[in-house]
Amino acid sequence: MNMSKAKKESFNPFNFVIFGGDGDLALRKIYPALFHRLYDGQITEEFKIFAVCRRERSLDDFLKSVLDFIHESGKEYSSSPHAQVFLSKIELVQVPDYTPKSYSNLSQALNPYKKAPTIFYFSTPSSAFGPISSALRENGLINNQSKVVLEKPLGNSLATAIDINRQVAESFQENQVYRIDHYLGKETVQNLMVLRFANHLFEHAWNSQHIENVQITVAESLGVQSRAGYYDQSGALLDMVQNHLLQLLCLVAMEPPHLLEADFVRNEKLKVLYALRPFTKKNIKTHSVKGQYTRGKIAGASVSSYLEDIEKFDSKTETFVALTTFVDNWRWKGVPFYLRTGKRMPKRYSEIVINFRPVAHNIFPSGEEIPANKLIIRLQPEERIELVQMTKIPGPGGYRYKPIALKLDFVDNFKERFPEAYERLIMDVVRGNQTLFMRQDELEASWNWIESITKSWKDVQLPVVLYEAGTWGPGQAVMLEDHVWNTKGYAVD
Repeated sequence: MNMSKAKKESFNPFNFVIFGGDGDLALRKIYPALFHRLYDGQITEEFKIFAVCRRERSLDDFLKSVLDFIHESGKEYSSSPHAQVFLSKIELVQVPDYTPKSYSNLSQALNPYKKAPTIFYFSTPSSAFGPISSALRENGLINNQSKVVLEKPLGNSLATAIDINRQVAESFQENQVYRIDHYLGKETVQNLMVLRFANHLFEHAWNSQHIENVQITVAESLGVQSRAGYYDQSGALLDMVQNHLLQLLCLVAMEPPHLLEADFVRNEKLKVLYALRPFTKKNIKTHSVKGQYTRGKIAGASVSSYLEDIEKFDSKTETFVALTTFVDNWRWKGVPFYLRTGKRMPKRYSEIVINFRPVAHNIFPSGEEIPANKLIIRLQPEERIELVQMTKIPGPGGYRYKPIALKLDFVDNFKERFPEAYERLIMDVVRGNQTLFMRQDELEASWNWIESITKSWKDVQLPVVLYEAGTWGPGQAVMLEDHVWNTKGYAVD
């Protein structure tokens, strides 16, 4: 990554209005992302941040909270002169409801800066997206330079997603809308595009002739924490699979776009979503597992069950999902894609594993089947790419071999600070680049597929299987198509 190039890039003045400006996401991700782009010189001092809050609060206390989260990325950042410059750019605006009178506060705050384009960031529940958009329009705060960023989840069903989009579309054009998924801003996810489309070796082998299966795993060691109310309404399927895992699947499976431009890329992702085999009553029992964690231990510490965490002891919400699905097209015919996500796993990690087919015949004396090559793309916690290949063990003992991983470790190879996903995505919004953001037809296609799962679960009354916290999920998940988790693989250490 060429950070020097990023530092030379500069932008014209802009306004950044954050609804839910005192919320957890804004404090943990959005403010630190904007600060680090200022610190690296990518954005100049000619911008303004408006933190829109529903309740009145002290500016000094609020700025201290922002500084605390900047401090988490390093003391040298929070104590730098840039930190004070950044804090001076933040203004608190109270907007308690959607009435014209309430929005007059925002109008007055923006008025001195109205010549600059404004980015509206909706870090709120999606049920508020329509009312906020309407109030902005009625108060004359939207023009053709305006942009709006929509945080997930965008509804909780196809019908609600369509309705939310309809409400937003009454105020914003589609080319002004940025539906954000922070997984797509991760360096290794973006490097997947380069890995595939800039390396003949991989793209030539990127098909059903050479790949046996693809595994996409997002494991979390944490429970639901403060998200109990939201999580119990969504579960692991809607919280993780509908957005994060499906977007990763699309990038793995898509055809090469004509150009690396927004609509060319999103057209190819949409084709993948259309080609995903829907779930039915016939295959849902053999191709899906849902689970819920009970009491257990993680890193030696006892943890409570999901029901205890949410204080609702009749909940059937899943905290674990494993799916076997297929992309029914020429490139991927017959190749299973294994999607897995769960809470209270032994470790936190996210990765994509491309399992290649084994060699056709073993010429070596052992006669045993030679383990197949793997391409492991680790998204978190340490971002890296590994190619696992067979290598001869040194020594005179004949042809003994074992798998060795060739590693591209981003932390080891790129010594400068590693930008967070939100930094890249927010800068893409400022640039007007929608490549890494979902289009409405993508969103609807993903919901169509997800609802084939939820409907089939309901039709067959698929039970929620309990699994102990600190394990890799229900045993039934391991038996999907006789393939197992990569829990002892080369990337999980």
